[in-house]
Amino acid sequence: MPFYLKNKAILRVNISKFDISNQPFSIMARIKTEKNLSRKDVIVSKAATLFREKGYKAASMRDLAEAVGVEAASLYNHIKSKSELLHELVFSVANKFVLKLDEIESEPITSLHKMEKILRFHISEMINHYEEVYVSDREWKHLSDPYLSNYQNQRRVYRKRLAAIIEEGIRNKEIKAIDAPTVVLIFLHAVSGIESWHRSTKKITAEELEQNMVAILIDGLKANK
Repeated sequence: MPFYLKNKAILRVNISKFDISNQPFSIMARIKTEKNLSRKDVIVSKAATLFREKGYKAASMRDLAEAVGVEAASLYNHIKSKSELLHELVFSVANKFVLKLDEIESEPITSLHKMEKILRFHISEMINHYEEVYVSDREWKHLSDPYLSNYQNQRRVYRKRLAAIIEEGIRNKEIKAIDAPTVVLIFLHAVSGIESWHRSTKKITAEELEQNMVAILIDGLKANK
């Protein structure tokens, strides 16, 4: 009988008895997911935090792998590139805002009330989805065409739609006579400024912040009766 058959019993070893922690190979970690989140969702979420903290240009895939807790090579099982992550973040946020604007525009309410609902939505997103909204608002310039041109056009159209709501309110004498594009500019910059609230060590509650912003921005638009 061949030696390897006669002695096959010696091959039945219990590998649990051996310490492999210092061996030159490692078992690749799995991406930890939360309920209702895919592995790609986890990667995108970590990328949003990383891009906000370091900036898109400075952040590397190695940085992202470390944040996720896996080897860099394993990220490519779920995404193609860093640019794909930026595209995913920017357009997912933009599309969410457009869909909400579609919904509010179609409601049978006054223009002033529409602007209030839009403002509250913007504030809520900047508070509750800060990382994603921040990246979409600040890092979009690193997109490459045709995505860059597409996004710039989407931004222009969105702002024009907000201005149109204000102009309708002016015609209906709900909103005081004021330059609509200027209102949109102030409106969006005010929401962007919530970044300072996030960084503040002594801050009012999110509810107080929202109410203060509505009081200043919406009440300030009301036409004098």
